[in-house]
Amino acid sequence: MAETKIFARLKADHDRHRKLLDQIDATKGDSPERERLFEAFRVEVTAHAASEEMSLYATMLANADLRDEAQHSVSEHKEIEDMLTELYEMDFGSTGWLTRFRTMKDRYLHHIDEEEEDMFPAAEEELSDAKKAELLAIFDKEKPKEKAKAAAEEPSSEDERE
Repeated sequence: MAETKIFARLKADHDRHRKLLDQIDATKGDSPERERLFEAFRVEVTAHAASEEMSLYATMLANADLRDEAQHSVSEHKEIEDMLTELYEMDFGSTGWLTRFRTMKDRYLHHIDEEEEDMFPAAEEELSDAKKAELLAIFDKEKPKEKAKAAAEEPSSEDERE
């Protein structure tokens, strides 16, 4: 059923993200495990968000009935990306790191719950089966590229504009 595959794919990613968040939250101090899990989460979420924006969000932004929800989610992606960069640059062993991580975790869980409860059902109803199949193909094509890109780039809060 093409009508649910794109949304099932996105939700499967979200489920993996929830599991990683719980695993990170269970780590203690400046452990190699915390750093490894956080990096896996950062790369995965960065790739997911970019691929989601290139597929589903690009289509929703072009649809007047779906535009507001897509714009809201894009702004949340940016907020979460900024928080991930901040966490990446912090001392993983500090108590401030875990506090900031839990704030980001709450924001991210809120974001994906909103997507699954509000945005995906609205898009499911509005988009044709052919468009949903096309979006899945775009997402699946872009995500491996975005994952490699996210893994290769070191996040930085430095202003990189020339």
